[in-house]
Amino acid sequence: MKRDDTLWKGILENLCNDFIRFFFKDADTLFDLDKGFQFLDKELEQLFPNQDSEAPKFVDKLIKVFTKTGNEEWILCHVEVQGYDDKDFAKRMFTYFYRILDKYGKSVTAIAIFTDDNKKFRPNVYEYEYLGTKNTFQFNTYKILEQDEKILTQNDNPFAIAILTVLLALKKKKLDDESLYNLKYTLAKKLLLKKIPKKKIDDLLIFLQLYVRFADSGYNVKFEKVIEELTENKTTMGIREMVMERAKKEGLEKGLKQGLEQGIEQGIEQGQEKGIELSKIEFVKNLLATGRFTINEITNLANVSETFVNEVKNSLI
Repeated sequence: MKRDDTLWKGILENLCNDFIRFFFKDADTLFDLDKGFQFLDKELEQLFPNQDSEAPKFVDKLIKVFTKTGNEEWILCHVEVQGYDDKDFAKRMFTYFYRILDKYGKSVTAIAIFTDDNKKFRPNVYEYEYLGTKNTFQFNTYKILEQDEKILTQNDNPFAIAILTVLLALKKKKLDDESLYNLKYTLAKKLLLKKIPKKKIDDLLIFLQLYVRFADSGYNVKFEKVIEELTENKTTMGIREMVMERAKKEGLEKGLKQGLEQGIEQGIEQGQEKGIELSKIEFVKNLLATGRFTINEITNLANVSETFVNEVKNSLI
């Protein structure tokens, strides 16, 4: 869950302009996207200071955008990372809305993106009525499970790849690893053919690589090799260094010290014999090298302890 939270937060920030254009068809008419964005995470934290950081099954982003007239507007994006039958969901959306409106006095639109596989779960309105007092709050919703894969595939917006990735993850329960690999490979190939900036391709490949996981770790190695072949003569070189090394070998975290002392190549050979998970060393190194992730985010993405990450970090000094 924490890893998926981190991935969603990253993709929303790194592809924010694409996200806005994806969900608001007249975005370029409404907003001055060239002015950039501001993510108001601290403002949300101040509104909900007692929220249990271990409990939420969702990701919230409050985004400041600028209109064509120069005014500031705010977009509340609530992503339900793990959908479940939450009878209080609509009320929570209303609570977010009125607290933002009351404290900051900014125009706010809200959207809930559901990534779950429950076809019956899609709340989009909160109603309150008591002794003649009545309030109805309706918000935007987007159920990924209900989306048409063919339409998404034809969509040139890079954010469509993120949605297709989640659709693939939802299919995972019904697929064996070979079928999942074939679909994941096809999606990666489509992504690499898109004429979008290298950094966005990198970010979406990270999202695809980590959001959709194989049951058999051997398929991680297979997927990495085919990505290397696809990117060998393209401007996306460097993806392997940043992400795909994670999949080279599978084993146990105890191989960290040995791998660092004896070198990656020698460590991999020993890791194969003893089941040491030296790929995580490389994966953590690559994430540290990007300078785009915090220690906590790397911990969640690599599924290792903070001690592990700090030891790798210290080895690079």
